[in-house]
Amino acid sequence: MKLSKNFTLEEFTKSQVAIRHGIPNTPSPEEIENLKALCENIIQPVRDHLGEAIFISSGYRSQALNTAIGGALGSQHQKGEAADLESRDNSKLFFAILSNGNFDQLIWEFGDDNAPAWVHVSYRRDGKNRGQIFRALKSPSGHTKYIPFSINRI
Repeated sequence: MKLSKNFTLEEFTKSQVAIRHGIPNTPSPEEIENLKALCENIIQPVRDHLGEAIFISSGYRSQALNTAIGGALGSQHQKGEAADLESRDNSKLFFAILSNGNFDQLIWEFGDDNAPAWVHVSYRRDGKNRGQIFRALKSPSGHTKYIPFSINRI
């Protein structure tokens, strides 16, 4: 099933963890509509702007899958509102989303000061997008912490 010109539902639901553990990962019709909105409003326009492939490393996650991978409680991935993305240049991808989209959250996920390891983006179909921008870091104790993103901190 096509979600937009270049993205399919299969890309957003495929999970090696789900396959290995036999965890169902099938979104509801409402969650599919959320995925379509995420693609149409954020991911497809950025792909068109960059003119290069964007890969979905994590899209929709059923509650069981989210729990199995240690995802955040209430993760927007469970609602079909979020995706983790990768491209040839993740820094370029991050800044294209930053300048191009009406997103809910945009996160520079780990990596280093030059590029994130991947980019997390979310979009709410109800229009209540907060425009939050964070950088994810590991604390000395190994926990993930999110700090407000600042170009000066890169």
